Amino acid sequence: MNSTTIASTVAQGLRDRILTQVSRVVATEDEVIETLLISMFAGGHALIEGIPGIGKTLLARTMARCVDCDFQRIQFTNDLMPSDIVGTAVWRQSTERFTFSKGPLFSNIVLADEINRTSPRTLSCLLEAMEEGKVSLERKTVELGNPFMVWATRNPIEFHGTYPIPEAALDRFLVRVELTYPNRELEESLYQGHRPEDTLQEIEPVIEREQLIQMIAAVRNILVSDPVASFCYRVVHATRHHDGVALGASPRAALAWLSVGKARALLHNRTAVLPDDLIATARCVLSHRIFLEGSGNAEEVVADILAKTPVDL
Repeated sequence: MNSTTIASTVAQGLRDRILTQVSRVVATEDEVIETLLISMFAGGHALIEGIPGIGKTLLARTMARCVDCDFQRIQFTNDLMPSDIVGTAVWRQSTERFTFSKGPLFSNIVLADEINRTSPRTLSCLLEAMEEGKVSLERKTVELGNPFMVWATRNPIEFHGTYPIPEAALDRFLVRVELTYPNRELEESLYQGHRPEDTLQEIEPVIEREQLIQMIAAVRNILVSDPVASFCYRVVHATRHHDGVALGASPRAALAWLSVGKARALLHNRTAVLPDDLIATARCVLSHRIFLEGSGNAEEVVADILAKTPVDL
């Protein structure tokens, strides 16, 4: 077996173990957990949305516990400054010089909790880190962790004390997932004394840091055939001409979609992307990159385009 085939087999086993671990703590669908895992293996950032009290932060913390990497949580507020997340120069009396004290951004996995509560200035600092994997400090560029990924949470219905997230910021997130109410069985278990925080402490890492780096490298070697690339183009092109769409998906959105398709193929023990991989991930990759002229639902637009775009193999 070649290295990609071996990585696919390993990734499938990791997927099953992480689904089992996370499901012990968080009452959510396997599809949501798998989407975050796909984002992780693709080396991208993820946006987790949902109403308060639904378990967004708990989900991110549980996923992070499954990975043996540095993890930091940043609670975003309207008075948060760039130096609070990047770090700052500190005067050392013993050496009589300034030394740089790294902020929480210098971690492998960063949880940006309630990202829409911070100011545009601080958000722009985070965007640089998400785009470049590095930050600018005192006329120098400093590399962040390897791997480096941001998982951000957002409450989509609250407006007081929040800032709108610009299109450029949304485009930095490889995937967007939405948490909904748990099913009856899971919710009743909470009422009967099941404490997620207690179970969270029992979670052991499933993936080592070096193993995650290997998975990210393996995703890049997954093949994309001409028919799959053609299908991707036709869907993305259709978003730019669909009624009611002010701004369709960009070429970068298409590349992100293919990257997610590659990661899904790896998780399902395949060495090439199938149209099914793109269809299954279209909503979480494209819907937050399409902007409508008025009221409407971007996910419904994506579903409509997929239904009208034939798969030619």
